[in-house]
Amino acid sequence: MGKGTQALRLRLELKVPHVSTGDILREAVKRGTPLGRRAGSFMEAGKLVPDDLMGDLIAARLAQPDAAPGFILDGFPRTAAQVAILDRVLESVGEPLDRVLALVAAEKEIVRRLSGRRICPACGSVFHVESRPSASPGACDGCGTALVQRPDDEEKVIRDRLGVFEAQTLPVAAIYRERGLLREVDAAGDSDAVFAALKIALATP
Repeated sequence: MGKGTQALRLRLELKVPHVSTGDILREAVKRGTPLGRRAGSFMEAGKLVPDDLMGDLIAARLAQPDAAPGFILDGFPRTAAQVAILDRVLESVGEPLDRVLALVAAEKEIVRRLSGRRICPACGSVFHVESRPSASPGACDGCGTALVQRPDDEEKVIRDRLGVFEAQTLPVAAIYRERGLLREVDAAGDSDAVFAALKIALATP
């Protein structure tokens, strides 16, 4: 299981919200908030939402009461420039980072996990052709809808994304390593083993 699954497990364990940038965007656009309308204009044009606007969306989410005890931030920052934006956001809400967790796996394993993922477009259930296949091949166990592979889970797209990760996101890890916040966790094991390692990483000074 990937970082999204582990983040959801940590949410239940720590009783704090899982703040996913993708979810923030979709919810803001759906609700038609001023920030959502601004973000939606970029998304409709096929453009990336600007970093500063993402920072505003995250700041608005972290200002909500349920995030006061803490939060799990997923999907941001992805670049050194976004680190600086997040620093400003966290200063504004008075919530410093306790830990930065990085799940580490070999490229072959990442491609295998992501390319095998299948999604139910109706109910959102997630399956995997190897590790979590549906009972009826190609159909959702919950509602029977035909499962699909998301375009960004195709192997070529995954490898392109990994190239971007190497260029942009590894410097983010270096920044947080220098600050003493980064903890790297081996993601090659099963879901329970990775979750246990994440909990240890959170507790390690």
